[in-house]
Amino acid sequence: MRTETFQCDVTVVGGGLAGVCAAVAAARLGQKVALVQNRPVLGGNSSSEVRVWVCGATAHGNNRYARETGIMGEMFVENQYRNPDGNPYLWDLVVLETVLAESNITLFLNTDVHEAEAEGPAEDRKILSVTGWMAGSERKITYKSPVYIDCTGDGLVGFLAGAGFKIGREAKSEFNEDWAPEVPDGITLGSTILFYTKDVGHPVKFVAPSFARDIENTTIPMRRVIRSGSNGCDYWWIEFGGELDAVHDNERIRDELWAVVYGIWDYIKNSGKFDDAANMTLEWVGAVPGKREYRRFIGDYTLNQNDIMAQEPFEDRVAFGGWSIDLHPPQGVYATESGSKHLHADGNYHIPFRSLYSSNVNNLLFAGRNISASHVAFGTTRVMATCAVIGEAAGSGAALCVQHSVTPRELHANHLTELQQTMLRQDASIIGLRSRDAGDLALGAKVTASSTYRSIAVEQSAGSHVLDKSAGILFPVEPALEGFELLVDADAATTLTVELWDTGRGENYVPANLVQSIDVSLQPGQKQWVNIPLQWQPQEAQNAFVIMRKNVSVSLHATDRNLSGVLAFNQSFEPVVAVELEERSPEKLVQQWTMSGVRRSPWCFRAKGASQAYTPEKAVGGYIRPYGGPNQWMSEELSGGPQWLELAWDVPQSVSEVHVTFNDDVNEDLINLHHHRTDFEIIPELAKKYVIEGSNGPEWKLIAEESDNRKRKHVYRLAEKTDLQRLRLTVLETNGSSFAELIDIRAY
Repeated sequence: MRTETFQCDVTVVGGGLAGVCAAVAAARLGQKVALVQNRPVLGGNSSSEVRVWVCGATAHGNNRYARETGIMGEMFVENQYRNPDGNPYLWDLVVLETVLAESNITLFLNTDVHEAEAEGPAEDRKILSVTGWMAGSERKITYKSPVYIDCTGDGLVGFLAGAGFKIGREAKSEFNEDWAPEVPDGITLGSTILFYTKDVGHPVKFVAPSFARDIENTTIPMRRVIRSGSNGCDYWWIEFGGELDAVHDNERIRDELWAVVYGIWDYIKNSGKFDDAANMTLEWVGAVPGKREYRRFIGDYTLNQNDIMAQEPFEDRVAFGGWSIDLHPPQGVYATESGSKHLHADGNYHIPFRSLYSSNVNNLLFAGRNISASHVAFGTTRVMATCAVIGEAAGSGAALCVQHSVTPRELHANHLTELQQTMLRQDASIIGLRSRDAGDLALGAKVTASSTYRSIAVEQSAGSHVLDKSAGILFPVEPALEGFELLVDADAATTLTVELWDTGRGENYVPANLVQSIDVSLQPGQKQWVNIPLQWQPQEAQNAFVIMRKNVSVSLHATDRNLSGVLAFNQSFEPVVAVELEERSPEKLVQQWTMSGVRRSPWCFRAKGASQAYTPEKAVGGYIRPYGGPNQWMSEELSGGPQWLELAWDVPQSVSEVHVTFNDDVNEDLINLHHHRTDFEIIPELAKKYVIEGSNGPEWKLIAEESDNRKRKHVYRLAEKTDLQRLRLTVLETNGSSFAELIDIRAY
């Protein structure tokens, strides 16, 4: 046996997406990081060992402009390019390369941490070290650092160190949560094992193992949806263990899940009810149960259902989520009720830093499904993309704790603004906070551009759609809407009702408050531009949501060109998933207003009045994602030639770094595996070919150039500090958009 000690600044235990993002975040901020993972691959439940879809705030497309940015966003966009077919092993590579790219991270795979040394009384403990065993290498490794992050999912490190935690469901009275039970209990969400199938082109028999469940003697065929062509996360409902101990009964849970998987496959192959299953075989069956829930640590704040539904804008928010509160019956696959029930907020919610550190272990942070949240709130924070952005927040916090020699609680008390501003500089997933980085020279520059998109209009029709359900169009209003025109066909003389609504909150994209309603008389005719005298001058820039009420005598025209900041909707009350699987509230607006059928195809309209929503100043406006508007510079069409944006200072500035953040359309719902794919491998709005130049006189000096870009954020470090009076970004070509689009530019 080899006994070793590894000294570092931050120890991250757990290599799921929360741990990966925590480690990368701390490493990018200059700290030496140990990333310790007990499996041979990274990615946790998303890895090729378990193969769960990486879901997050987009909620499979329910929420608008909700896709995560920062480290998780980088992996989403890179995976879309490398892995459009959703190969689990290629996803493993994307995650692994994200870690290996950071020289400050030392990765320890196959290393199971099972000891923690801590000191101090129960109410104020400190971790001194954690120790793990590296399987296959016979190495016992002790990790020592000032700060530790528990990303184990089950909360093992915090448990060993004496951190306070909860398991199970709180009583309704504890947080006044409607969805909590009357009395507390130890029930958790269960675990799942998935399987993949393959059509091999010739008949394949299946002889069920002796332990396979005869599912025809259970409620499964009646209460769940079984299809021969489905596989992977289509079978998320193969769940068991909610009434057991997810850790200590892990082997029993795995065995029961295997019995169910092989029983379902036996039913598909041999029941005679699936004619298309003859040539299908099992390609893969998981061996590691994907756990949903176990310990949840107690932090200085416990996120609860009311915070989620109110979208509480915490002063210390450092991450966001948007998945529904998604709770499952304790009996899992054997339940006679729906496999899940869902409660949706009107948009994305916020997660406070106080929920990411222990209330009694003073150098412990945590990220992932073990954060300080009630069981009900955990029903949404547990999904992996949300766990990932929480991980980036915890890793950023840990790095600053080391830098300032403070505890996480002290960091919250004395360095909160620095934490948030640091995260915004890194393009992290925070909504509604404006960057005001004191070191950003761009904030003191005069900003100009070659052109600005000012007339919000979608005029080129690619086809018409009968208005057999109410439809909506969302677009930014800044400073005022002076009128509205709509391209329609009318089969007969009729009256069309058009309503103007605000969205209530900057992070929401559903109608909230009625501003104006107008009935418009239409005469029969095709492709009529109809004038609708909607007018609105909001007190601050925000989005308008215009509704065209159902009228089967009217057809709307739609384009086939996306326009950033503009979204089209259809209203639907129909469930999108079988009720045997999911119980949802159809009255919730995020369920009613869907982009199905009109994604990237807005209705043809004209918003009258010169818009200031896309001015060059937006690129230094401080918002790094949509919030009450697109928050980006957008040029006129590139067909007129290259488009540029320029920063100019009254006196030369000493510049060593330039940051640029392009628009990667965070409204586009991406996913790591096979749930769905986009029509493109690179986000069209991203700049493809561009140059960055600086000047301190009549001549421009090249700083950076790209000819095949597919990334959102770039940081260019100059070889040496350079005095510049002007800095210019010129976009020569995009990956498909007609416009040059820039979210953020910074100079340091």
